[in-house]
Amino acid sequence: MDIRPYIITALAALLASSAITAQKKGTDFTEHLDQKVVTEGNAVTRRHETVFFNSAKDALSKEIEASPNYSSLNGVWDFRYYDSVQDMLADPDKAPSAIKVPGNWEVQGFGTAIYVNHPYEFCPRNPQPPQLPDKIPTGVYSRKFTPEFGVREKCYLNLCGVKGGVYVFVNETFVGYSEDSKDLVRYDITPYVGSGKEADLRMVVTRWSTGSYLECQDFWRISGIERDVYLSREPATVPEDFDWNVVSTLADDLSTGDFRLSVNSSKPINVSWTLLDADGNETAKGNAETVQGVKQWRSAIKDVRRWSAETPDLYTLLLFVEGKYAKANVGFRRLEIVGNQFLVNGQPVKFKGVNIHEHNQFTGHYVTKEDILTDLRLMKEHNINAIRTCHYPQPRLFYELCDKYGFYVYDEANIESHGMGYKLTRTLGNNPDWLPQHRDRILNMYYRTRNYPCVTILSLGNEAGNGCNFYDTYRELKALEKDGQNRPVCYERAEYEWNTDMLVPQYPGSEWFHKMGESGYGKPVVPSEYSHAMGNSNGSLDRQWKYIYEYPNLQGGFIWDWIDQGLYETDAEGRMYWAYGGDYGENTPSDGNFNCNGIIAPNRSLHPAMAEVKHVYQDVAVTPVDASKGQFRLTNRFYFRSLDKHILKWTVIADGSRIASGDIRLSTAPQSDEDFSVGLPELPSDKDCLITFEVLIAEKEGLLPKGYVIGYDQIKLSDAVRQEIPVNAFDIRMTQDESAITLEWRDAVTFKTKASIVFDKTLGCLRSYSFKGKNMFNDDFGLRPLFWRAPTDNDYGNGMPSRNQAFKTSSREFDVKADFDGESIVAEYTLASGNIFIVCYTLLEGGILSVHSDFKGVKSAKPVDVPRIGFRLRLPASADSFTYLGRGPEENYADRFGGTLIGEYSSSASKEYVRYVRPQECGHHIDCEYLSIGGLAIRSDRFEFNALRCAVEDLDSEEAVQRDYQWENKGPLTENDPAKAKNRLRRQTHINDYVERDFVEVCVDYAQSGVGGYDSWGARPDGDRCLWSDRDYSFRFAIVPARAMGVRKSLGFDF
Repeated sequence: MDIRPYIITALAALLASSAITAQKKGTDFTEHLDQKVVTEGNAVTRRHETVFFNSAKDALSKEIEASPNYSSLNGVWDFRYYDSVQDMLADPDKAPSAIKVPGNWEVQGFGTAIYVNHPYEFCPRNPQPPQLPDKIPTGVYSRKFTPEFGVREKCYLNLCGVKGGVYVFVNETFVGYSEDSKDLVRYDITPYVGSGKEADLRMVVTRWSTGSYLECQDFWRISGIERDVYLSREPATVPEDFDWNVVSTLADDLSTGDFRLSVNSSKPINVSWTLLDADGNETAKGNAETVQGVKQWRSAIKDVRRWSAETPDLYTLLLFVEGKYAKANVGFRRLEIVGNQFLVNGQPVKFKGVNIHEHNQFTGHYVTKEDILTDLRLMKEHNINAIRTCHYPQPRLFYELCDKYGFYVYDEANIESHGMGYKLTRTLGNNPDWLPQHRDRILNMYYRTRNYPCVTILSLGNEAGNGCNFYDTYRELKALEKDGQNRPVCYERAEYEWNTDMLVPQYPGSEWFHKMGESGYGKPVVPSEYSHAMGNSNGSLDRQWKYIYEYPNLQGGFIWDWIDQGLYETDAEGRMYWAYGGDYGENTPSDGNFNCNGIIAPNRSLHPAMAEVKHVYQDVAVTPVDASKGQFRLTNRFYFRSLDKHILKWTVIADGSRIASGDIRLSTAPQSDEDFSVGLPELPSDKDCLITFEVLIAEKEGLLPKGYVIGYDQIKLSDAVRQEIPVNAFDIRMTQDESAITLEWRDAVTFKTKASIVFDKTLGCLRSYSFKGKNMFNDDFGLRPLFWRAPTDNDYGNGMPSRNQAFKTSSREFDVKADFDGESIVAEYTLASGNIFIVCYTLLEGGILSVHSDFKGVKSAKPVDVPRIGFRLRLPASADSFTYLGRGPEENYADRFGGTLIGEYSSSASKEYVRYVRPQECGHHIDCEYLSIGGLAIRSDRFEFNALRCAVEDLDSEEAVQRDYQWENKGPLTENDPAKAKNRLRRQTHINDYVERDFVEVCVDYAQSGVGGYDSWGARPDGDRCLWSDRDYSFRFAIVPARAMGVRKSLGFDF
């Protein structure tokens, strides 16, 4: 008797019954409110993202997107936006709008983008999980598609990332539900569609679900389809639970590859495989056999090429499954913790890392292939070798490219419940009712990304407290990795507890690194976040790495973070700006511009601090042995590469001008030093002489072109012996009245005035300096003392604007007494801080103006830091262009200067403005000897300067009274008190608030305090890189008219 018809009938009935049940579930739209539901229907998440090809040739030569078994559904969809699920149910058929997929709906004109750091945007205070708002914004995506698949194939819908709770319907039948927004979920839609027949796809996305309690990350809280959507097809005989796992490690000899392939299938399938090297040669294979259950193959690969971030040598696994082919990267690397060191291929590598969020200034969380490649190229250019996927796994392409180009990936699960705090009685990390949700997300990450060679560290999540859920999931991941790839499992909130294999804290200062290194702490130390790059920041990165390089158990860290999360907008006048928290909606919860803390801008242009990152992270260093004799030492910090494919170029400069150069071929072994000599030219005694070294790659390497400079250093060879300062001018005539003191230097023959200065007693400063009838700076402003800078984001974070108001006051309101001492105008300023500032203005022979100042410290048990000590003057806008001898070309500060070299540079006041998302102090240069601008030169043996087309006040947030404060709006609006906010909160300013003025303001400083950057909410710059109110400082400089003396000649004098 043929029972097949009965089986078919029974199966049909079962499918129909299941469909009815599923449809009932889906149309209730309650899954997103149910804490116990993480997926519904036939959703599959825990698997490698595998797409098959029809031939081995295509599999080996084409990208996944080019497979005939892959069909993208990206593009323009129909979209209906509702303020709530209830509104959607009441009006399901309203006229649709168009929306781009992928791309968050808030950046396409629907709903409100919200940014908060650690609170829940839907309940900023006292959240009570799993409770959600009564009204949850909802988006309905729909489109038609025509699947193509064979009679013996299945068709799958793949969602790579949907932010929110997502209900999937095909031909109006509920297929499933999921809410892990950063991991792929796929659905078998074969029962609901016909090959070659047009079908309807509808996805209902609720902005929030109970899963949102585990997605409290520090980024834009925006919604919708934010990663690729595609169809895939594969043989129907391949079951849904089919998956595979590669372990590719090294034997104890570190030269024999230990290759293991495991295939899992609940149904019998035919499997074979081949492992190919980079040249396409077969190195191992597994003959065809039928697999049911778990099958493992193991092969030893002699003289294997090892994978590391320095040497990303890959093999290719070609899988043959049921007549179809799939490929994957295989990289052989041995990962192990030995004592207090984490070893990669036997070496305690340093993780020169950065945290990365998905961000595009136009599309929100959706990043393109071009974005990813740009990011990786910029990272390689700046010596970054490690990336933390904060705080969720990245798309497939990211891992494939990290495999290819060489990055250590710190792979993090999509878990953060920061808004609950860390108390054991509150945190979801210690609530066993939430264990299934934690476990689901951690395993989704693990099974999807475990096969990528770049995945080096596994992270349980971020800022979600600690407790039983992280204890259990730590044990589970350790068991999965045991006797396998053996990656360390880490979690930053474990801190010093047992459930983290490495100590991965956040935001330590340099002395903490020193302490942990000197104590020989018992675990590898790799801060998961450090050097907070908010605005003008990353100060003292050099000191943190001084200790990291010194101590073996300190193995690097991950800068926070990569990219400013500003969104592109234009104002009513068509000027662009980057929006941040608080710019959308009315009284929305906000943490202001705290999401703009990247080392690159939203448009992926570089922030100046990237120069420091490149220099600190560089894998080569040159130090002096005996510089005067041309003897130096080259250190190769690479662990797996000699320098035989690199070139060392050297250049000797004297007062900025090149006088000799050459190059040297290298052969320095990994982790070794090599001494070498340079044939120095005769060094001019009247000039400062320096030698600059650059290490270049001799051939193209991955994303870097031939000749790219991977490292550089500069060393002083000799100090100039300068002539004495010119003597004071003779025949000075002084006149004085109640309003001013005037000094005139006259020609001894013609008695015509050659130079004069006027100190305005009412204005409180030197109003004018005239040379041969021309005023050298704007006399409506004059040359005036300056002790203030436009506060940076770090300044606001550590309270500088309120703490140091006295110095702002003393930069605008002058309490001064002035007189003539027989040679100079002497002005004595009494500052609001109690300090005395004495300035002597003297005309020198030739009409040059000498300015000598003394800042008198006031003894105090609690001295305060001084933002800057110096002067400012204004020149006409026509003086925009200038040259200088000092550090550049990027801005630099007392605690961020190693990445900038001393040299002669040309720039302009317009170019010096740095477009930080929120305007602030920028464009500073230290270690300068001259600045030539507007027909005059500023000269000193050492000074600092800014030259911008704006006033200091134009970049000072508190002065932007047309903008409101960055209100948090996390409680009653009555808390928004402007009086309490003054000099405490930043104002809501943007780059379009910066408008070039009709003058150039030049700030000439003895020094400016460092910018800091250990964090942006309390840490101050290192004390020895600041100015202090209880100390004395003397500063002398000269203003030299070009017609009085050329710049080059002026360098010969000790001004």
